Amino acid sequence: MRCPFCNQDNTRVVDSRPIEDNNAIRRRRMCDVCGRRFTTYEKVETIPLIVIKKDQNREQYDRRKIETGILRACHKRPISAEQITALVNQVETEIFNREEREIQSSEIGELVMNYLKDLDQVAYVRFASIYREFKDVNTFLDELKKMLN
Repeated sequence: MRCPFCNQDNTRVVDSRPIEDNNAIRRRRMCDVCGRRFTTYEKVETIPLIVIKKDQNREQYDRRKIETGILRACHKRPISAEQITALVNQVETEIFNREEREIQSSEIGELVMNYLKDLDQVAYVRFASIYREFKDVNTFLDELKKMLN
């Protein structure tokens, strides 16, 4: 870190402490050349993620939408709130690990279905029936046959 007073890069951290609900760090620094002190702030920079919907509209990523869909699929199933939170976290981690600025909503839906399939088959079928917009009983049966194989 360069000193803002003498522009030398010989500085050291004198004090560090978290701020803003542990989302940033305040560092008190001192220049070894001129001896003056200054403060820097470090904050994690997140890339805003845009979701491309089926109709090609774009909107900002919203974790609550994934949670709502999973909660509906898991309604009256023996699945704890912790399991649902863990599933949402897994999906979100996979999405953000791609480090892309845009993602198709269909990709998010497929990720959710992959994780739901392992968690609870009934919840998986419920989610798939809404997500894939089953038109009739035959498409529903086709999905069940895929799952059973």
